[in-house]
Amino acid sequence: MSSSTKTKPKQATERLEARVPAQIKALIGRAASLEGQTLTDYVIATLQKNAAEVVREHEILRLSVKDSEAFAAAMLDAPKPNRKLRQAFARHRKSVTMK
Repeated sequence: MSSSTKTKPKQATERLEARVPAQIKALIGRAASLEGQTLTDYVIATLQKNAAEVVREHEILRLSVKDSEAFAAAMLDAPKPNRKLRQAFARHRKSVTMK
């Protein structure tokens, strides 16, 4: 390996253990095999995907009907931009380019 070749630093890992009934392990193993993954890789990928979905669901803003109506009314009846806001938009147009 040449000195110019960079290696990726290893990510720190932690152990996660779970005891499951044999039939569940066999089912997970079959699913992993069907996906062309090792049991460990399949479990990690599946857990990561599901965990991200749970977190995303809990981070979604949920409004009551009253709050939703108040938000919609505010959006539909928004005040006209004042001088400072117009100036801010003008500065933004000058400094930000879109490709």
